[in-house]
Amino acid sequence: MRKFGLIGKSLSHSFSKSFFENYFSLNKIKASFDNYEFQNSEDLKAFLSRKDVLGCSVTIPYKEQIIPFLDDLTEEAKEVGAVNCIKLENNRWVGYNTDVFGFKQSIKPFLTNKHEKALVIGTGGAAKAVAYVLKEIGIEVLNISRTPQKRNQFGFEDINEYMLKACKLIINTSPVGMFPNDHETIPFPFSFLTSEHLVVDLIYNPEVTLFLKEAKANGAMILNGASMLKEQALKSWDIWNN
Repeated sequence: MRKFGLIGKSLSHSFSKSFFENYFSLNKIKASFDNYEFQNSEDLKAFLSRKDVLGCSVTIPYKEQIIPFLDDLTEEAKEVGAVNCIKLENNRWVGYNTDVFGFKQSIKPFLTNKHEKALVIGTGGAAKAVAYVLKEIGIEVLNISRTPQKRNQFGFEDINEYMLKACKLIINTSPVGMFPNDHETIPFPFSFLTSEHLVVDLIYNPEVTLFLKEAKANGAMILNGASMLKEQALKSWDIWNN
């Protein structure tokens, strides 16, 4: 039986295992999908010496940490600087980024000519994929970080009415508010949001985070990460079977 899985640190509430098991069952595919949890990158490195697993999805916090342990990256993964899908090809691990495809597919139906600038909250692997897609579309990106260090990076305290008038697209790529910590949210001036704003949270559990609830209460259109997750998962399956 062919083996696939998900690499991460805390995976008990992950979507991927149940999604792929259901997909395998519905399509009568003889394959297994397991969670592979690692507490540090050295354990992850040791796992990659195995040759019985054919492909894995990669999630927090290893989308960037896994890169030095891989044998090769696609050009897209190199440009993004993050990997969320790996495939064993001729006994060599190759890194891909299917978050790019997933986010592009999920966001396309909701974009309008008002979305010329975007605030992307977070600077991790998912944020890099989101920024890559938006820049490709022609949308200017400002990053919000707890510790801003680069050009076009700002702190939460910098988000003001003027910034939100310019940025009608807001995307949270951080894990703040994800189950089981769904009582948490990020500091954000929701009162400056309007019906012209599209607010996206890449979290899918819960379906509506506190961040999205507050955004909706202030008139914004909201979108969670469920459709992106399904799109990137199916893209990964295509890659593993190519």
